Amino acid sequence: MKAKNTAVLLAAGQGKRMQMEEYKQYLEIQGAPLFTYSLRTLTESPVIDDIVITVNAGEEEYMLGLVRRFGLESKVRAVVQGGAERFLSVYEGLRAIAWPCDYVYIHDSARAFLDQETLVRLEAAALESGTAVAGVPSKDTVRITDEKGESLSTPARRNVWIVQTPQVFRLDDILKAHAMAVEQLEELGKRGIQITDDAMVAETMLGIRCRMVMASYSNIKVTTREDLALAEAILRKR
Repeated sequence: MKAKNTAVLLAAGQGKRMQMEEYKQYLEIQGAPLFTYSLRTLTESPVIDDIVITVNAGEEEYMLGLVRRFGLESKVRAVVQGGAERFLSVYEGLRAIAWPCDYVYIHDSARAFLDQETLVRLEAAALESGTAVAGVPSKDTVRITDEKGESLSTPARRNVWIVQTPQVFRLDDILKAHAMAVEQLEELGKRGIQITDDAMVAETMLGIRCRMVMASYSNIKVTTREDLALAEAILRKR
C-alpha cells in the first residue's frame, strides 16, 4: 500500500534580505508568484497526496485566492498562519494535518525549482530509512573556522553536502521533535543552539540521523535580488 504523504509548503517568510516591499513568495516571475512554481510541482506529483501552506498572519484568504487563480487548489487541504521563525511555521503546518498521513515533505516556497525526479528519490529513501533530506554535494572546498575566522579543519569535499528542501520525515517523529523544540526553545538558546532546518530539529531533539538524497543544483533558494535574475534564467532554460 502506498504511503500517505503530505507536503508542508512554507510561505510565511518576510524576505528581509530581498529588501523589497512585497514578500518574496508573492513576487511575480514570468507572470506567476514565486510560490506557485513549487506548489505546481507538488500538486502534479503522484508522490504527494495533500498540501498545507503556511502564511503570514492575515494572509490566509489572499493566499487561497492566488491558489485558486492559478488552478492549484486540488491538493491544498489547509492554509494556516505560520510562526515568528521558520521552525515555528513548520510546527503550525504539522499541527494542521488532520487527515491520514505517514510522511511529511517540508519545503520552502522560495525554492521554486523543485523537480519531480527529486520527489521520487526522496520517497524511495524515506520508505527505506524513515528520513530523506534533499541536497547536493558541495562543488567547493569547505573550511571550518573558529569565531576569529582562523582555520580549524577542512572536511573532505566528498562528505560535504549543501542542504536543500524538501526534507522528509515520519509525521509522528517530526511533530514530536518540533513540539520538544518549542518547549525547550529558551534552553536551546542558552546552549547557543540555533535551529536552521528540520533535519537539525530531528537530530537535536530525537537523535535521528537524516539520509541525504541527491536533488538538483537548480533547486536554488531565492533569497536576494541577485537570485531573481538566476531564477529568470532557470525558467527560460526550462
